[in-house]
Amino acid sequence: MAEKDAEELQEQEEELEIPTSLPLLPVRDVIVFPYMIVPLFVSREKSIAAVDAALSKDRLIFMATQKDISKEDPETSDLYTMGTVGMIMRMLKGADGRVKVLVQGLLRGKIEQFTQTAPYYNVDIEKIEESVIEKPSLEIEAMMRTVKEQLEKLVSLGKSVFPEIMMVLENIEDPGRLADLVASNLGLKVDDGYKVIETMDSVARLLKVNEYLNKELQLMQMQVKIKSQAKEEMDKSQREYYLREQLRAIKTELGEIEETSEETEELSEKVKEAKMTPEAEKESMKQVERLEMMHPDAAEAAIIRAYLEVLIELPWSNTTRDILNIVKAKRTLDKDHYGQEKVKERILEYLSVRKLKKKTKGPILCFVGPPGVGKTSLGRSIAGAMGRKFVRISLGGVKDEAEIRGHRRTYVGSMPGRIIQGIKQAGSVNPVFMMDEIDKIGADFRGDPSSALLEVLDPEQNNAFSDHYLNLPFDLSRVMFITTANMLDPIPHALLDRMEVIEIPGYTEEEKLKIAKKYLVPRQLQEHGLKESLIGISDEAIREVISQYTREAGLRNLEREIAALARKVAKKVATGHKEKTSITPKSLHEYLGIPRYLPDEDQEADEVGVANGLAWTPVGGELLHIEATTMSGKGALTLTGKLGDVMKESAQAAYSYARSRAAEFDLPKDFHKNLDIHIHVPAGAIPKDGPSAGITMCVALISVLTRRPIDKDIAMTGEMTLRGRVLPIGGLKEKCLAALRAKMTTIVIPRSNKKDLEDIPADARKKMNIKLVSHVDEVFDIVFKKKIPAKKKASPASPARKRAKPRANP
Repeated sequence: MAEKDAEELQEQEEELEIPTSLPLLPVRDVIVFPYMIVPLFVSREKSIAAVDAALSKDRLIFMATQKDISKEDPETSDLYTMGTVGMIMRMLKGADGRVKVLVQGLLRGKIEQFTQTAPYYNVDIEKIEESVIEKPSLEIEAMMRTVKEQLEKLVSLGKSVFPEIMMVLENIEDPGRLADLVASNLGLKVDDGYKVIETMDSVARLLKVNEYLNKELQLMQMQVKIKSQAKEEMDKSQREYYLREQLRAIKTELGEIEETSEETEELSEKVKEAKMTPEAEKESMKQVERLEMMHPDAAEAAIIRAYLEVLIELPWSNTTRDILNIVKAKRTLDKDHYGQEKVKERILEYLSVRKLKKKTKGPILCFVGPPGVGKTSLGRSIAGAMGRKFVRISLGGVKDEAEIRGHRRTYVGSMPGRIIQGIKQAGSVNPVFMMDEIDKIGADFRGDPSSALLEVLDPEQNNAFSDHYLNLPFDLSRVMFITTANMLDPIPHALLDRMEVIEIPGYTEEEKLKIAKKYLVPRQLQEHGLKESLIGISDEAIREVISQYTREAGLRNLEREIAALARKVAKKVATGHKEKTSITPKSLHEYLGIPRYLPDEDQEADEVGVANGLAWTPVGGELLHIEATTMSGKGALTLTGKLGDVMKESAQAAYSYARSRAAEFDLPKDFHKNLDIHIHVPAGAIPKDGPSAGITMCVALISVLTRRPIDKDIAMTGEMTLRGRVLPIGGLKEKCLAALRAKMTTIVIPRSNKKDLEDIPADARKKMNIKLVSHVDEVFDIVFKKKIPAKKKASPASPARKRAKPRANP
């Protein structure tokens, strides 16, 4: 039949006179070859119009394939130029308006130009006549035979090709026609098919088709191999299943097996008792039904059981009742923690709102402060004051998004994320959930956990949190989330924006003393089995431990040192010493060794070029001695002390200010040409940076240039401009406490920081003589004393003290 059609098609082609202007039918996902009969569905208005135009004339139409099949209305540039002239054999209109046509390819053609674009495309084409090779060479015959044999192999491997086509192939002697016929039955991709149709030379076209045949043959062989392996595995599984069923039937007859229905009934009861959401209960019952239909030993059955156990154990509706007695809650917070009034006030405000309105969203707080100030223990205390369960996870070093959202159940060993695991551990849907070290989250190729936390810590989204393992929405809106961080800078802005930041600064020496007496010492005595009748630590000894054995904003090292004292005394008691051991400042070194941090040596007198600055560090404030000196030279400005770029710019600004005011300071006009200036900030090995050393550097520089001594008992901090304005700074509390530790009570600060004085404890504030300044000239009036005579040299700068300092940030 196919042979007869091919002969008729050839006769029609010879009898027909094909015009050079034809309607164009854009084809989406197929290349129509000559001698190919193909059904096409036509639904676009332009295409239907082109079919109607062809049927109204000689039934001839030109078919060109789209380059992008997704375009609904292709432009002229979206069509391949090579195509096929075809004859519409049949046409059938459907009820939905689509038209189905049966088209025969006649010969190749190439679009020369578009003569019409509406209501359908009409094109002028160049008919491409192919020369028939009457006597092919041996090489061509060998190639043709190879192509036929490979196609036969494909058919034997399962390739779907009509038997009539194989009969036609046996009688084809023209390589071009053979190439077209084989290509039309290979199911080539559009790009590969176009490479064939645009190849004019029949032998080259046959070679290209042979390449595609080789590739298709390799793919089919691989497919057959994979199917064979799969069948073997399937046969093995079926055999094992059959044997297990036989074994199970034998055990059932012997009464040695429990029916699966008992397990599924038990699971169904637990699902109903769990009081899940309707969506979760529906999914759980669906999984129970799947489990009932499975063999108990099937691998997927274990996965379903584990999934159902997680769903059943989750507290979908279990809540704890909040303690709404504000006085009692305040008493609990005060008992557990000294100070921290901001945090306590915020919790009491939340409880007050809960007392007035039952349904409220849980707050999302972020405690920011140095290590050891009690951020984590404060969260546990909050849970106790509210009567809620407490859950804590650490996010430090977490790099995998699945740690937050969980793993998908398709993975072996998959489990829920740490959020859902924490809720499950709490057994309550409204716990206090603490996430430590949120500023130390990482990110790598496995995802960004901080981005996953955006949904968890957003009150507008977390009422339907989706864990990959559960694949069900879970309500986190009643959870009180508390995060902790040492610094805000590493936290992504989008995540930080979702949290209410509460800063927890370091403690003063007086606060540490009271905390040690009230909390630390009793706790360590209890942990070491000591009674108060066996050990006594004086207040002065505790003060000396704070000042000479620890240097921190928090309390961790202080508690370690107190624990060391308790261990030493416990050893004495264990060896038979029954008398009370009194620890005083004089005997302290016998237990703790030599002091680790010696206090700064007091300057004997006011000096020229030595100013006391204040710096902020992540573990509290620090005192910096900024030194300046001059020498004969050519006007060089040298800066040492491992200074950062900002501090170097502060020194340059101070130098420029001194030059601009040279006349007012009675300086020679050309002093900057004859003097080298060296500014140094001990300790030299510690990196330092920040803008707040501006006025300190300026004071040291003006002092050394005007030979005016600086008051040794004054500390200062503030940023300055080139015009001498003093700008506000941060970390005022920590800086002022550092000045107090160094026994400097007069502190110069920017006037704009007056509002920040409220953060300093009242007892510490009473000891300070705060000087507010808005211009650097006011600083000069405070710190400078009478001028030293020219013949008298300034006393040498104090040597750099050997101190273990944290990284400074003035």
